[in-house]
Amino acid sequence: MYYIYSLKCKDGYYIGCTDNLKGRFERHQKGHVPATATRLPVTLDFYLAISDKHKAFEFEKYLKSGSGRAFVKKHF
Repeated sequence: MYYIYSLKCKDGYYIGCTDNLKGRFERHQKGHVPATATRLPVTLDFYLAISDKHKAFEFEKYLKSGSGRAFVKKHF
């Protein structure tokens, strides 16, 4: 499974995709991910599981777009 996830950071949100949600979240919390290292603390806001890798990364890309951000605000 591939997981698209959203983290609540001190200054907003971060969207990511991984095949190891628990491990990736722990790396975010410990400051080992450059994109969120200066935005700690982080908490898991939501995640979605998708079996197809290509579809998962395409959906992550969509959520990072303008219409994708509007989708997240409306539905999550």
